[in-house]
Parts: sequence; C-alpha cells; structure tokens
Amino acid sequence: MNWYLKVLKNYFNFSGRARRKEYWMFALFQFIFAIVAIVIENVLGLAMKDVGCGPFYSLLILGTFIPSLAVTVRRLHDIGKIGL
Repeated sequence: MNWYLKVLKNYFNFSGRARRKEYWMFALFQFIFAIVAIVIENVLGLAMKDVGCGPFYSLLILGTFIPSLAVTVRRLHDIGKIGL
C-alpha cells in the first residue's frame, strides 16, 4: 500500500525513476481498487447497463490517470527508454 501512496504523492512527477516493485505494486492496487469499485457499483445498482461500471470506477480512473502516466514514464526512464 505504501507504494501506491508513493505514486499518488508524486502526482505530476514525470522525471526520475520508478523501480519495478513501485510500478507493479501500483498496478496491483489499482487493479484491486477497480474490481472493488465495479463490484460495489453492481451490488448497489449504480452501474450503467451498457458500460458495466458507474461513478466510483469513473472517479477512480479519472483521479489516478495522471499518476498512472507519471509512474509509467518514470518506469520507462528506469529501464533506459525515453518516456517523454
């Protein structure tokens, strides 16, 4: 969980490096939170029928879009690729 919070604290930090563990722990927790949000929305009946998700999932994705990009770019820097 600390890795997830570390990524969120570096919200707009596209410079530097992200180690493998930081990247994959963020991806794991993001996946878990997304599944939980979708399940809660479906249980409460908040999910849109055509899409299968609702407001909780949408807020999660919108709130973590930039940190996801930032950690991906930092991970690319760590493996020697050009992120931006």
